[in-house]
Amino acid sequence: MSTQDKRPRRRGGGGGGSGGGKRKVDPFLADKTLKIDWKDPQLLMRFITERGKIVPRRVSGVSAKNQRKLAKAIKQARQMAMLPYGGHKIALRNLV
Repeated sequence: MSTQDKRPRRRGGGGGGSGGGKRKVDPFLADKTLKIDWKDPQLLMRFITERGKIVPRRVSGVSAKNQRKLAKAIKQARQMAMLPYGGHKIALRNLV
C-alpha cells in the first residue's frame, strides 16, 4: 500500500478559476450626470431586487459611500410612496 495519494495536491492561494473577474465600476463615479436622489424612482429601482431588498455592494458594484447614499435615498423614497416596500412584482400586481 502506498502512502502517497495518487491525486495531485492543490496548493493554497491562486486566483484563477471561477468567482474572480473584472471589478465592477461604480455607475455614479463613471457617469457624473447620475445623481442619487429619492425623487428618481427609475434609477433607484435598478438597485432593488424583485423582493424589494436593496442590492448589496458586491453585486451592484457601488462604492461604500454611494451605497450609504443609495440606501438612504431608497428608504426615503419608500416613505414618500415613490417606491414599493415589496418590490417590482408586488407593485405590478397591485396596478392590474
